[in-house]
Amino acid sequence: MGRLHKELGLGYGTGMMATSLLGSGIFVVPAVAASLTGADSLWAWLLLMVLVLPVAFTFARLGRAYPHAGGAPHLIGRALGLPMEKLAAFLFLAVLPVGLPAMLTLTTGFWHALFPLNDTGDLLIQLGTLGLVLILGSRPSGASGLVQLLIAITIVSLLAAVWLAGDLATSAAATLPAPSTVSWNTLPAVLAVMFWCFVGLEAFTHMGEEFRRPERDFPLALLFGVLLAGFIYFAYAMAVVKFGLFGDERTNTTSFPVLLAMLFGEPGRWVAALVGYAACFASLNLYVQGFGRLLWSMADEGKLPASLGRLNRHGAPFQALCWVVAASTLCVLAAWLFRLPLETLMRYANGNFVLVYLLAMIAGVKLLTGFWRALAVAATLLCAGVFIYLGLEAGYALVMGAGFVLMRAWPALLKRETYDAGREG
Repeated sequence: MGRLHKELGLGYGTGMMATSLLGSGIFVVPAVAASLTGADSLWAWLLLMVLVLPVAFTFARLGRAYPHAGGAPHLIGRALGLPMEKLAAFLFLAVLPVGLPAMLTLTTGFWHALFPLNDTGDLLIQLGTLGLVLILGSRPSGASGLVQLLIAITIVSLLAAVWLAGDLATSAAATLPAPSTVSWNTLPAVLAVMFWCFVGLEAFTHMGEEFRRPERDFPLALLFGVLLAGFIYFAYAMAVVKFGLFGDERTNTTSFPVLLAMLFGEPGRWVAALVGYAACFASLNLYVQGFGRLLWSMADEGKLPASLGRLNRHGAPFQALCWVVAASTLCVLAAWLFRLPLETLMRYANGNFVLVYLLAMIAGVKLLTGFWRALAVAATLLCAGVFIYLGLEAGYALVMGAGFVLMRAWPALLKRETYDAGREG
């Protein structure tokens, strides 16, 4: 069984992990969080980084022990059986109809800061972005790793410039509220919003098989990427709070271009749009590449048609990626045609991701031992709490999961009914 080329090291892996977590969230979610709890949201960011570590450590330990392009569904199947692997893979792919159009809509939004675009212009940019993902995915994984590492370095450098220009280092102590003044009872609501900034861990697990030394570099890249992303979110949240760039929806979504224009003039607006697009593209690219590797891995193991298991001359699963991009294109066209609201798409996608996380953490409880099993138990409880907190917003994931189970069970039920009718006759 020919597997993928091992192209990734610690540096590229860290860049891919960090940028997959940043995406569009870095330029929107800190302002949204601040609009809910003000400066107290800064403590929520620190708290969230602590809470997400059990999930990150569990994924890191599982990825080190079982590096595989199948990612989270493979880990779930290894622990809970093939039917659960197929269910997890279906839930993962079921994000496409709602998650990909939402991510592409956010990606397109940054170009509105530069050009007056109509709906057709938005659609062309979205389709062009998918084309870039396809081109990059035809190359070895090292190409994506290099691009995303450069994007991560650019974001860190830009935020460092913001901190210097805004004199944030000297005012950090005054911006961060004293613990005794924080309304801790209001933080759970904002944590539920902020949790989505750390959705992306499961997509990164698909890259584990492409590390040159997965037993060392994969867990380190995952953990370094999580910490780097958390630091970047906190650093930007400090700037948002200090300059008061939060409030209504329009203020929240334009906080980044406004901040850079405030500090660096008109060129700052262009920089904000370009870097914002690059960050969104990095996150989108990892997800689509992850979807492609999931299909390829299942086909390579005989669980899907063999045609999806072919590699191109660069050792990339290009055939599977083409199917993912084609499906993504249809989803984008449907969302554009029916004018589906961005907020609705994002809420439905969140339920799928958290449910896959929950199943992966349960797999960790079964596969790991000792301290790592205890950590997986804590991560399972955290994911279960978030899923329950979603309430009705988790309905899409539950409906899709129930539909998949019924589709698999229907042939057996129909056969049983035919058999019973034959006996009665």
